[in-house]
Amino acid sequence: MFTDKLIKGLKPGPAKYYRREGEGFTIRVMPTGAKTWLFIYTFDAKRRELNLGSYPDVSLATARERHAAAKKLLNNGADPGAVDREAKIERTRTPFIADFVDEYVNRYAKEHNRSWREIERALKAEIVPKWGKRKIIDIKRRDLVVILDEIADRGAPVMANRVLAYTRKMFSYAVKRDVLEANPFMGMERPAKEVGRERALSVTEIKKLWENLETAKMSYSIRRALKLILVTAQRPGEVVGMHRWEIEGNWWTIPAERSKNKQAHRVFLTPLALELIGDKEGHIFESPTASGKSYEVRTMTHDIKANLPHTPGSKVEDRLKIAHFTPHDLRRTAATCMAEMGIPGDILDRVQNHIAKQKQGVGHIHNRYSYDKEKQQALEAWERKLNSIITGSADAKVLPMSRKAVSVG
Repeated sequence: MFTDKLIKGLKPGPAKYYRREGEGFTIRVMPTGAKTWLFIYTFDAKRRELNLGSYPDVSLATARERHAAAKKLLNNGADPGAVDREAKIERTRTPFIADFVDEYVNRYAKEHNRSWREIERALKAEIVPKWGKRKIIDIKRRDLVVILDEIADRGAPVMANRVLAYTRKMFSYAVKRDVLEANPFMGMERPAKEVGRERALSVTEIKKLWENLETAKMSYSIRRALKLILVTAQRPGEVVGMHRWEIEGNWWTIPAERSKNKQAHRVFLTPLALELIGDKEGHIFESPTASGKSYEVRTMTHDIKANLPHTPGSKVEDRLKIAHFTPHDLRRTAATCMAEMGIPGDILDRVQNHIAKQKQGVGHIHNRYSYDKEKQQALEAWERKLNSIITGSADAKVLPMSRKAVSVG
């Protein structure tokens, strides 16, 4: 019976030799002193040797486990060596995490998720540095738990939730691609509880923001985009990605491929909205650092933080003079104000392209009415209200933006 003391005490000889415990469990000792665990067996009338690992890297206990697994295969009519060779070949085909992240982003996320850039950034910032050189089949549930704890401990619990969601989705894709047999992260609970945002700017804050954006340290395009979100009540990503070909007269059609719910959406453009859009061709809010591409929502978020203290002790100069907000809060603000004005909820849903109850089921299939008239009336009423908030007079016209404002690009 093998013991650790016995194995450790085996000395090399002038030629290799074998010590057997029984049932094929063997250790081979080479003249160099190298010791290798073996399973020696007969299959198809031929003597075969299966390498179970080198001692002491592979302990006696581990070697016993491997021997037992190989013997079970043999007893069930399989050649353990052939199974082992196939497993090694299959492993060479298994991608490293760094490579699979690229495959997932390029083959799936770009096509199915409008926020694929954020997914790519998160995976490459949080997952690839830790797992990039590891095979995807070697990743266990505990590996992700450790990463999520590190992210939460540095004060980013929401990011921890996002990384869990993005990684779990990527591993589900790996299962669909037959890279994995099962997703180790299914059923994992989010590391942090998220509370839905309810921030809507007050009338006083709307007036202050509109005025103070004039001298904010951000590009002329970003200032206009923030104002346009408030004027149109549309999603920040859809606003900042606006292209000239989407606009015809007083109507802006957000194509299905850019819409969050994958449904094309028509937005009436009031005079103030048209002034904010201007006459630029191509992308209305084109990024100066990426020719032919629009700004991203994260740029708006970054510029808000650069002009508004958002954490205790922040040294950022307060140029906006209101409590911290996000671009999406401007959309919520517009909707809140319109609701307070008495605009019906179902019309607000139409204005904001929500999947409301009346847009689901058979009723929606047969109701092809566009609601353009009602959407136009709602947005015109909101512009009149916005005029009165900013100027203090219901008859005054709001000027969208001064090009003399402080600019960073």
